[in-house]
Amino acid sequence: MTRRLYHDDAYLRRFEAEVVALASWKGKPAAILDHTAFYPEAGGQLGDRGTLAGATVIDTQELDGAIVHVLDGEAPAIGTIVTGELDWARRRQHMAQHTAQHLLSGTLLERATAPTVSARLGESSLTIDLTRDRIPDAEVAAAEDLANDLIDDDLAIRAWFPSADELAQLDLRRDPKVDANIRVVAIGDYDFSPCGGTHCARTSQLAAIRITNTERYKGMTRVTFTTARRGRGELFTRDQVLRGLASTFSCGPAEVPAAVDKLRRDAEAAGTEIANLRSRLATAIIAQLTGTGAAIVAVPADAELLRSVAAKLVASGRDAILCAPEPEGGHVVLFRAAGSQLDCGALWKQIAARAGGRGGGKPDRAEGRLTMPVADWPALIDELWPSTQPSA
Repeated sequence: MTRRLYHDDAYLRRFEAEVVALASWKGKPAAILDHTAFYPEAGGQLGDRGTLAGATVIDTQELDGAIVHVLDGEAPAIGTIVTGELDWARRRQHMAQHTAQHLLSGTLLERATAPTVSARLGESSLTIDLTRDRIPDAEVAAAEDLANDLIDDDLAIRAWFPSADELAQLDLRRDPKVDANIRVVAIGDYDFSPCGGTHCARTSQLAAIRITNTERYKGMTRVTFTTARRGRGELFTRDQVLRGLASTFSCGPAEVPAAVDKLRRDAEAAGTEIANLRSRLATAIIAQLTGTGAAIVAVPADAELLRSVAAKLVASGRDAILCAPEPEGGHVVLFRAAGSQLDCGALWKQIAARAGGRGGGKPDRAEGRLTMPVADWPALIDELWPSTQPSA
C-alpha cells in the first residue's frame, strides 16, 4: 500500500520517497514508492503528471492499493531515494474542477432535484450525468447561480476520515462506495460527500462555475461545465471571438446576435432571388434546345443551374444528358423522362470509364464529375449510348 501524502496536504508539490517496486503499465516502465503526492486516476479525476528522479511521469494509476507512476524514461532502481514533483498547474486545475463538480452536484440536487449518477473530469470536457431527464433551463440556471453564490461566500473546504459515530451524524449527499476508511469532503456546511480526491482549500479558488451545455443522455441529462483556469481560458477565447465578430459587423458585442440575424435574413433573400434567376435562366436555355428527343448538351453552368435545366427538360418529357465543361473535366447531370428507356446510372458508368469520373446514380437519375475534358459531348454520348438519338 502506498501512503498518500495528498490526503494530508493536497497542496504538497515536491517530496522525496523510496522506490519500493518496479512495474509496467501498458508497455511503459513504472515505479512504486513507499509514499507519494501523485494522485492516481479515480473517481472521475485524471491521474497526476510531473517528474520523478528526472524522468517524466506521464500518468498515475492505482494497482491493488499501490500507486503506479508511469514513466517516459528509465525507471530508478529499487531502494533509490527519489524526488517527485507535480505538474502543479495541472493538479491545481484538477483540484478546482473536482471541487466545482461537488459544488455543482449539490446545487443541481437542491435547485433541480437532480441527483448525480457519475462525473467525468477529462482533458477536454467536464461533465456530470444526472438521473433526471429534461431539466428546465430555469432550474439549471438556478443551480449555477447558487453554486457561484457559494463561491463568493468563500466557504472553507475540509477533507478528513471521520469516526464511525461522526460519519453517522453527517448528511452525506450520496452513499459511500466503500465500507471502511471513508474519507469525507465538506464544502462549508453546504455539501458533505465521500471522496478520496484532491480539492481546493476554499470555494473562492474556483473563481466561477459556468454551465456550457446540457443534453439528453441515455434517458438522463448530461451537464457540461467549466471552472477556474480552464473556465477563464474558454470564456476569454469566446470573448475574443465575440469581439472579433462585433468589429466585423461594426457594432457592440451585445448587438452581434441582431447583426447575425440580419445577415441570415439577407442571405435567405439573396438565395431566393438567385433561385428565381436560375429558374428563369434555365427556361431561357431550354428555349434554345429544339427537338423532342433526348437533350444532349454542353452548358456553361454551375451544378445547380445544370440540375434546374435537367428538371425542366424532364418535366417537358425529354431526357436530359447535360455536361458543364471545365478545363480539366466538368459536371455531368443525367435525368430520365417518364416513359424513356434511358438508364442514367449505366450511361454514367460508361462515361466515367471513358472520360474518368467520380459519382453514380440510379436508372432515373445520375450525377458526377469528370476528371478529363470532353471536346465533343454529343458525339461521346452518341458513341456510348446511340439509342438516345440526340436531337439538340
